[in-house]
Amino acid sequence: MRILLLADIHGNWPALQAIQEQYDFCLFVGDLVDYGPQPRECLHWVRRHAFFSVRGNHDHAVAQRAATNGRNGLKYLTHITRQLSSQLLNSEEIRFLAQQPVSRYVTLGDARFLLVHGTPRDPLDEYAPADAELWTRRLAGVDADFVVVGHTHLPYVLTVAGRTVINPGSVGQPRDGDPRASYAIWQDGRIELKRVAYDVEALVQQIHKSPLPEQAKRMSIEVFRTGTGNVAELIQPGR
Repeated sequence: MRILLLADIHGNWPALQAIQEQYDFCLFVGDLVDYGPQPRECLHWVRRHAFFSVRGNHDHAVAQRAATNGRNGLKYLTHITRQLSSQLLNSEEIRFLAQQPVSRYVTLGDARFLLVHGTPRDPLDEYAPADAELWTRRLAGVDADFVVVGHTHLPYVLTVAGRTVINPGSVGQPRDGDPRASYAIWQDGRIELKRVAYDVEALVQQIHKSPLPEQAKRMSIEVFRTGTGNVAELIQPGR
């Protein structure tokens, strides 16, 4: 059995299109929206192809019409692009985001998976790096062989207390200095973290066509081209 594991697509349609893997099942652990300019295309792909999915913190915020008032770096981009996500999605598509569970157990063959965006303790918002001590506490009481997470935009595989945590990294907005789309393949218990280059300039063209403010466009393009989230000092609002 071959399973495609995806996280943090963030409206980046060219990146998602670049993943051309054969798979039996696709599992998605949240964050379809914000940052990228094409959330609708990404949402429709997940609806067609993801066998199971869960809600990410950005999905939740768009579905709940939650405002973000950040003025610097990624918080500023979240604030600006969330407005765009809300404008581009219709009520039925927003309802799809709202209806996604925040956590989900899935059994495929002999393997049991827990899907969450953050951690089992805080499925939406807890940021959990590849820290064995942290994950030992978070896995207490978890009845799964594999725990698939996202949120950090950093790929890793970590085995703790007989369970394996898989973070496939971000399809749409990697933050480890490598701008290529990140994802994972699970095949009969073996896990491979993978990267694929995509047409970043096609994404740049879509950003230029969007109604985002020029400052947000410049910041977004820098983030997508460099594969880093360290943009707090790049361009400050009002400059």
